[in-house]
Amino acid sequence: MPGAMSRRLLVPFLSLAAALPLSACDGGGGGVVSAPPPPRSRPQRYVPPPVIHRAPAPSAHVQSLPGLEGVIGVGEGELARQFGTPRLTVWEGDARKLQFSGPPCVLDVYLYPPSPGAEPRATYVDARRATDGRDVDRAACVAALKAAARRAP
Repeated sequence: MPGAMSRRLLVPFLSLAAALPLSACDGGGGGVVSAPPPPRSRPQRYVPPPVIHRAPAPSAHVQSLPGLEGVIGVGEGELARQFGTPRLTVWEGDARKLQFSGPPCVLDVYLYPPSPGAEPRATYVDARRATDGRDVDRAACVAALKAAARRAP
């Protein structure tokens, strides 16, 4: 009997289908159910940032090598008198680099102020060959550039 058998299978299905919409109701008046409010957090206390103590700037290390006595410790004017006009002047804050060059070598002279606001003084010298950039004796480069400056008109 096809009709009785299909009714027997259909009855449980219909009762299940009818029960599903009713399960969504809480049975207490049909109001909207909401989640409980989140717990209240305590107000954040202000924590100030840590205090940073800045150490005073270190004083420049002054190079002292034989043959550099007339260069180390002098200012820009005296260097120009010894070597002529610098080929390059580079400023970095209150320090500067002067570059003097000639056929034998390139001389970089680094000047730093001995104290804040003071005139920068030569504290370090670096020398290299003009042709390939290899290091050369600093004192020999100083002597060669001084001699070339004296010969120049």
